Amino acid sequence: MSGLLAGKRLLVTGVITDASIAFSVAKLAQENGAQVVLTGYGRLSLVERIAKRLPEPAPIIEVDVTNTEHLAGLADRVREHVDGLDGVVHSIGFAPQSCLGGGFLDAPWEDVATALHVSTFSYKSLAMAALPLMSPGGAVVGLTFDATKAWPVYDWMGVAKAGLESASRYLAMHLGKQGIRSNLVAAGPLRTIAAKSIPGFDQFEEAWAQRAPLGWSLTDQEPAARACLALLSDWFPATTGEIVHVDGGYHAVGS
Repeated sequence: MSGLLAGKRLLVTGVITDASIAFSVAKLAQENGAQVVLTGYGRLSLVERIAKRLPEPAPIIEVDVTNTEHLAGLADRVREHVDGLDGVVHSIGFAPQSCLGGGFLDAPWEDVATALHVSTFSYKSLAMAALPLMSPGGAVVGLTFDATKAWPVYDWMGVAKAGLESASRYLAMHLGKQGIRSNLVAAGPLRTIAAKSIPGFDQFEEAWAQRAPLGWSLTDQEPAARACLALLSDWFPATTGEIVHVDGGYHAVGS
């Protein structure tokens, strides 16, 4: 078997539609020699339908990242399909509607807590649930949206992403002794289900496409997925706690 990820065993979360970054990660990973196990929650039949569009069949495990029983049983469930993991892809985010679209000042703590639990704390939770399956050289990769700035309408999800970026650095520090890397990919705006659920998110789109030095496609998930694959591969053995921007260079230029 050949390919960038030949022989690698990956757990990929967040495959909801074939427009999701996670789907592109799973597809490219299989094409590059990896075995892929998917997770889903709630709409498993939808995940099963989308999984059929992958080059090869992929088993699907139900995982609610806020459910301690699901997390405690994750390793055993994964072992039913592969004998270990070389990489975990965290592509999970959720915030109640009160936390998005301009309601930053009014969102109640209960809703903010949900956003932080699902979008931030779950990065650590998922990594720890998978850790018994991982060995030195393994990698955890998550997806963020540049949290160094305050974006219109992104509100508490922006705060959650800032927490995610910090959590990745701490995970890198604490898991480094075990040879496990933690890195994030900061993708530009893409027309995914997640983006469509944010009121007013489309206001980013035109400006991004115009200002990004390399230009930017709102419908091409492959560049972000390729960056995830690179970070999961053996080609970044000494890189951890990093955020790789895949945004056409938008983050590097002023307005």
